[in-house]
Amino acid sequence: MLTKSFKEDLEKCLRKNILPYWMEKMKDPSGGYYGRRDGHDHLYEDAPKGAILQARILWTFSAAYNALHDSEYLKDAKHAYEFIRDHFIDKENGGAYWSVSADGNPLDTKKQFYAIAFIIYGLSEYYIASNDQEALKPAYDLFGSIEDHALDKEKEGYIEAANCDWSQIEDMRLSERDANASKTMNTHLHILEGYTNLLRALRMAKERGVVWVTDSEIEKVKEANVYLLRIFLDRIENHETHHLTLFFDEDWNKYDDAESYGHDIEASWLLLETAYVIGDDKLIAETLEHTQLIALAALKGRREDGSMIYEMHGDGRLDEDRHWWVQAENVIGQLYLARFHSDPEEDAEITYWLKSAHESWQFIADNLIDPEGEWFWSIKADGSVNRDDDKAGFWKCPYHNSRMCLESINILNSFD
Repeated sequence: MLTKSFKEDLEKCLRKNILPYWMEKMKDPSGGYYGRRDGHDHLYEDAPKGAILQARILWTFSAAYNALHDSEYLKDAKHAYEFIRDHFIDKENGGAYWSVSADGNPLDTKKQFYAIAFIIYGLSEYYIASNDQEALKPAYDLFGSIEDHALDKEKEGYIEAANCDWSQIEDMRLSERDANASKTMNTHLHILEGYTNLLRALRMAKERGVVWVTDSEIEKVKEANVYLLRIFLDRIENHETHHLTLFFDEDWNKYDDAESYGHDIEASWLLLETAYVIGDDKLIAETLEHTQLIALAALKGRREDGSMIYEMHGDGRLDEDRHWWVQAENVIGQLYLARFHSDPEEDAEITYWLKSAHESWQFIADNLIDPEGEWFWSIKADGSVNRDDDKAGFWKCPYHNSRMCLESINILNSFD
């Protein structure tokens, strides 16, 4: 049966390919995880350690433990947690640093709200796994930092970044490839992702009897999730094309009409996940309508071999590289179309999307997975393996592919 073999392949990839790579090749005995391995698997022990990499590793091993109950995964999550706690949290100003040196000294101390959101995401998952109350409080404090310093109370939404002391910063970009925009889809998406996981964790903490977690704290985070979801449905989604607009100025004027197929397909399921965690039936129904259209728009980037190209630039040029993270999100998005957007009485419709998702997984298995561990950054437009970019680094983390395995197995279980 397709679902059975599909699940077996995903779990094998997770247990035998992805997680061992980070446990055996990236774990720094002196603290945290090494900052870089290049495309030829050469380790750079002195590379800076980025908040995004460390936080995503924390989430990955915590989530793997929550799903698979292997105590080694929890040990590796704790290793990431302790390094973040001791070296990334800004104990003077609040928030968290963008990067630290290999030995943990502050390096780039700007406050990038995207990165802070990922630390919330990781800490929340680690709390769920470990029941360590000391991990939950900084997650909630970081939520407060974003609400206090990033929320645009006048014009809505969240700004991108600030200096270490929360003063205005000139260059807000996440990376060199991004526009220097005040507000972006990507940061809003991952703040939402972090907030959604924090809401889960706080509800669990209240059930576990954590004294400081009251209905008031839970309601604040719930309201912030509703607010962010509305920003997506009302502002970020282009209601004509159903693609997500990527970059805005502070007044919500868009920069161009670029289409990022990976972000579209990723958002199509993350937004729906948030709606279900919030738990409002009317909002769920509305979000179901929007996210189906977003997912179908994203599939403009899907090719006959199951892969998904990276993006279309604002001038209409295509970037036809098949990035690892886009392929991972493509699988989940199509499985969501099978599980949540198909008529449960229409077996043919469900089967179509299951087969489509499996074709996309097969592209990954045949092209992106390195038998030596982890996945390559991408398959280039000419079909060659991209070894120019890192196997592990500031942006190359185990979160997209591990999450694809875990989330996909969970969805496939619902069809058994």
